[in-house]
Amino acid sequence: MLNSFRKLPSQNLGRSIRSFLFFILFYLYLWLQVDPRLIYHGGETITSFPVFFRGWSFFQQFLSYPGGLTEYLSAFLFQFFYIGWAGALVVTLQAWLICACTDYFLKAVNAPRLRWVRFVPPILLLIIYTRYSYHFTTTMALLTALLFVFLYLRLLPKSRLLSMVVFIILSVILYYIAAGAYLLFAALCAVYELLFNHNWRMGLLCLLSAAIIPYIEGALIFGLNIADAFSELLPSSPKIFAYEARKRMVTIVFILYLLLPLTALGLRLWQIPAEKKVKKKPRHKSTKPGAKILSWYTGVPLLRWAVESCLLFVIAGTVVFSAQDNELKTLLEVDYYAYHRMWPQILEAYHRHPNSFFIVNAVNRALYYTGRLSSNMFSYPQHPDTLFLTSKRHISAFWKKADVYIDLGVMNMAESALIESMIRLKERPQILKRLAFISMVKADSGAARVYLGALSKTLFHADWANNYLAKIESDPNLSTDDQIQHLRDMMMETDYGFTNYVPERILLALLQKNRYNRMAFEYLMAWHLLTGQLDKFVQNLDRLDDFDYPGIPRNYEEAILIYEVLTGSKVDLKGRQITQSTYQRARGFSDISNRLHGSNQVTAMQATAPYFGDTYFFYYNFGHLTTAE
Repeated sequence: MLNSFRKLPSQNLGRSIRSFLFFILFYLYLWLQVDPRLIYHGGETITSFPVFFRGWSFFQQFLSYPGGLTEYLSAFLFQFFYIGWAGALVVTLQAWLICACTDYFLKAVNAPRLRWVRFVPPILLLIIYTRYSYHFTTTMALLTALLFVFLYLRLLPKSRLLSMVVFIILSVILYYIAAGAYLLFAALCAVYELLFNHNWRMGLLCLLSAAIIPYIEGALIFGLNIADAFSELLPSSPKIFAYEARKRMVTIVFILYLLLPLTALGLRLWQIPAEKKVKKKPRHKSTKPGAKILSWYTGVPLLRWAVESCLLFVIAGTVVFSAQDNELKTLLEVDYYAYHRMWPQILEAYHRHPNSFFIVNAVNRALYYTGRLSSNMFSYPQHPDTLFLTSKRHISAFWKKADVYIDLGVMNMAESALIESMIRLKERPQILKRLAFISMVKADSGAARVYLGALSKTLFHADWANNYLAKIESDPNLSTDDQIQHLRDMMMETDYGFTNYVPERILLALLQKNRYNRMAFEYLMAWHLLTGQLDKFVQNLDRLDDFDYPGIPRNYEEAILIYEVLTGSKVDLKGRQITQSTYQRARGFSDISNRLHGSNQVTAMQATAPYFGDTYFFYYNFGHLTTAE
C-alpha cells in the first residue's frame, strides 16, 4: 500500500508533463504551421466568418434566442485569430478544456485505461484547422456542454430529489446558453446515471429532458421551429448544410460530439462480460515467455511514460500532417498577402500551387508592383482570364477582383464587387475597410462615415477607422492624403457593370482620363499580348513615352519581333533599340522550331520549354497548351 501511494503522485506528474508537452506542440503547430490569420482572413473560402462589433446594441441581439450567448462569445474569441499567436492560444485553451472535461468524465465512470481518449478531441480539432474550415462556434457549444457535465458531476448531491433539481436548473441554463448542444449534456448525464450510477429514475429524466427542454424552451418560449430548437449549434444544424463551404469537415465535428457518449457506452458493454468472469474461479497467472519482458516494461514507470508519450506524439503528428490541405493553404496565403500588399511573399508562395488562376491573378499584381510585369510576366502560366478573372466560372470571385479595380481606378466596379461580397460573406472588416476607402476616394463622406463608424466598433480596425473619421472632420476633401488624391486623379467616373465589362474598353477609358495611369497601360499591353492582338499592342507602343522606361521591356521586344515577322513590316520604335539578347532568344527559338518542323505541337513545346518557357515567343505559340488551372 505504501509503495502504491508513493507512485501515485509521480504517475499524475507524468500525465501532467505529457499533457503539457502535447499542448505546447499543439499551440506551436497552430501558430507556425496552420497560421490562424489565414482562417480569420478567409478570402471567399470561409463563408461563415462571425461578425463582431463592440457595444450593447450588438450584444443585445444575441440575448433573444437560445445559443446566442455562445455565438457572441465565439464571435468575440474568433477575432483574436487576426493575431496569429493569440488565435492559436484561444484554440489551444479550448482544446485543453475539452481534454480536461473528457478526462474528468472518464474518471467519473472509472475508466483509467481509457484516459488516453482525452487526446482524441484535440487531435480532431487540429484536423479541422489544418483543413482551414470554420466550426469554432459549434466546438464552443461542445465545450459549453462538457463544462456543464463537469458541473453536474461535481454538484451531484446524494439526495435523488436534489439531483433532479440540480439537473433541471443546469438544463434550463445550458439550453439558453448553447441551444442544441444541450442534447450532448443530456446524453452524457443519462449514460452516467443509467449505466454507471445505476439510478434509472434519474437516467430516464435525463432522456426525457432531451425531448422536453428543447421543445418547451426553444419552440414554445422562444418561438424556434422544431428543427432549429433541437439542432441549433449542433453539426446537424440546417444552417451548416445550407452552404457547401460550411459542410467541410462536418464529419469530424460529428465525431467530436459522439466520441464521449459512444466511448462510455462501449466501456459499459465491455464491462458486463468482464464482471461475469470475475465471479468465476480465478485462473493461475500466465507464465508465457513474454510475461517477464512485459513485467519489466510496466515496472519501469519512466520507460513506460516515454514509450506512451512518443506513441501519442507520433500518432497525432501522422494523423494531422496527413490531413493537411497545402493547396488551400497556399490559396489563402496568396489572398492574405495580396490584401496586405506583400508582393514578394506572393511570388514565393506561387511555387507551392502554380496552376491556379486566382494565384496567377495575384502574381500579376505582384509583378506590376515590383516593376516586372512587362518583363517577367510569361515566367508564369498565363491565360487571358488570369488578368481580370473574366470568365463565367470566375464571375462570382468578387472579393479577388475588387483590389485590381481599386488599383486601376475603376471605383464603381470595385464598390459593386465588394457589395456583392458582403451579401455573401457579411460585414467582414476587410470588406468594410475597402468600401470605406472607396467612398473616400469618391468623396462620398456620408457613406464613408457609415463604413468607418462600423469599423470603429471592431476590435482591431478601430484605430484606422477613427483616424480617418478625424481626418474627414478636419479636412473633408482629404487633401493631405496622397493615396486618395492619386486615385482620384486616375478614377474613371463612367459606370460599367459586370455584364458589359470589356477589359480593353475600360483600360482605354482609364488612359483617356489620365494618360499617366501606368497600371492601366501595362494591363492594357498585357491584355493585348495575352489575347494575341499584336496589331493593337503595336498601336499603343507610343504610350511608352508617357513613362520612364529605361528601354523597351523584354516581353514587348519579343512581341514586336513576332509582329514584324508575321506582317513583314518594321515597327517605328522612335529611336529605341531592341537588345541583342532578345534577337538571340528569337534565333534560338526559331532554330528549334524549324528543326521540329512537321512535329506535333506537344513535341515542339516540350523541346522549347526548358530554354524559352519564360518568353512571349513560347506563350504565343504554345500558351493554349500550358495555361493555369
